[in-house]
Amino acid sequence: MTSTIKHASDIIVGFAGMTHLGIVSAASVAAKGFKTIGYDSDSQLVGRLSAGQPPIEEPDLDELLRANGARQAFTNDLSRLAECDIVYISYDVPTDDRGQSDLSPIVGIIEAVAKALRPDGILVILCQVPPGFTRGVRAVPPERLYYQVETLVFGRAMARALHPERTIIGCADPDAPLEPRYEALLSAFGCPLIPMSYESAELCKIAINCCLVSSISVANTLAELCENIGAEWSEIVPALKLDARIGPSAYLSPGLGIAGGNLERDLATVIALSERFETDAGIVRAWIDNSRRRRDWVRRTIMTALLREKPEATIAVWGLAYKENTHSVKNSPSVATIMGLPETRFVAHDPVVRASAISHARLTGVDSPLAALEGADALMILTPWPAYRRVGVEEIARTMRGRIVIDPYRLLDPRAAAAAGLDYYTLGSRHNPSAGIL
Repeated sequence: MTSTIKHASDIIVGFAGMTHLGIVSAASVAAKGFKTIGYDSDSQLVGRLSAGQPPIEEPDLDELLRANGARQAFTNDLSRLAECDIVYISYDVPTDDRGQSDLSPIVGIIEAVAKALRPDGILVILCQVPPGFTRGVRAVPPERLYYQVETLVFGRAMARALHPERTIIGCADPDAPLEPRYEALLSAFGCPLIPMSYESAELCKIAINCCLVSSISVANTLAELCENIGAEWSEIVPALKLDARIGPSAYLSPGLGIAGGNLERDLATVIALSERFETDAGIVRAWIDNSRRRRDWVRRTIMTALLREKPEATIAVWGLAYKENTHSVKNSPSVATIMGLPETRFVAHDPVVRASAISHARLTGVDSPLAALEGADALMILTPWPAYRRVGVEEIARTMRGRIVIDPYRLLDPRAAAAAGLDYYTLGSRHNPSAGIL
């Protein structure tokens, strides 16, 4: 094994898999001064990346790719990974509709990369795998095999990749020093390094997501109480954030349930492990039930407020992506709401996602938020894109035919909306017209 610590500019880092995870990770490593080689078998994708045209939406990514210049190369030639000191397996793990992971493509690419890896090359599994996976990899000796917990958060991926709060590393022997080239790479990010066993690191990623889901579920459960007892969730949140045991960064905003792919996958993994080892996962199943009930809030609300009396109504939708600043519609509450109303006519706008990506016979897309409002009987704001905050409530009221606005994420000011004559519905608020208080 090579033990000499090289200068950053001499260390070459490879990424096998130019998925969302791979593109963001490669760009951040190149930004720290390392040479990178991004491999993917899709030649068209490689061509786009080489031309500085990423196929994903992330703030600052385009600029960073241009700034990285010649330090960052892309190829569909797997043998070029033999130039690298370190190679990350950076494919997104595919999941099915139940959140179950399909690991077969990950196993395949690990075996292929291991054959291309040079004799002293380091292999790092960056994609999310269940506990026990990494120790089962036999294609690379344990002293050159690591698992690194990824920090990908759609819409904020570049900021988190460039400035991680810590790096969690799964090792064959957590007490042994990290391989010098790998340590030199991770040290460039200036955050604490936390080595632990493979299994601990794999479960640590799941533990983080379980904590996030717990906070979201607390907010959703109590916000629903607010809507029925005259309390206001927005008044309670500042008090919780001042509690040192909860903290200012806790997820305390009610929303439309678990979205995206990672949280759902981890919950499915915990349930599968509990069934295998006959442990209790009742609270995890309760989180899922809570999430599904909350996701259905918009559909229930629009049915009660409008569609039962006027089934021929036209509804404007702002936002199709599962969250702001991303093109992904994986487990999107917006898409779930639209698909739950197959007979309803929708006119939708999203800054990135085209309406043609959604298979709904009565859904059409438009190029601006205001265009979606023309002739609409109601507006549903289903993705909290920042641009929607900038549309004034008076303009919304002037453009719409109807008065109903459903804004679960509270992008608009509830009192301003009421003053503009809108019937405004949001999560966790006593101001909902259905509560009879406004």
